[in-house]
Amino acid sequence: MMNAGKGESCRELFKHLNILPLQSQYVLSLSLFVVKNLNMFKPNSVLHSINTRHCSDLHQPPVQLTKVQKGVYHSGIKVFNCLPPNIKSFSNDVKKFKSALKAFLLDGSFYTIQEFLDWGSIH
Repeated sequence: MMNAGKGESCRELFKHLNILPLQSQYVLSLSLFVVKNLNMFKPNSVLHSINTRHCSDLHQPPVQLTKVQKGVYHSGIKVFNCLPPNIKSFSNDVKKFKSALKAFLLDGSFYTIQEFLDWGSIH
């Protein structure tokens, strides 16, 4: 369809066609779940009054079960906390949030969740 070579990476093709790779689509879906259900989550600032760099992040309660850790609630918090601050600032407006996040994910074209999480820990 795009006359790409057999061993050529599709990352640039995804960007060119404005298509999110599957894992980037998953990040978008998880993030939208969190933003649409913000009342279910507590920011760290509610739990302690110290103004830290992570006070605006969502509190991730400690859990033992792997099934719970891989669930939408826990994974959504993890993904949302790794988003750039400028995108998180749109969390009160779902349309702007979705638009900014999709542009970010298209630019990054993340193939794995770990690649996305590693980007968040670097920046």
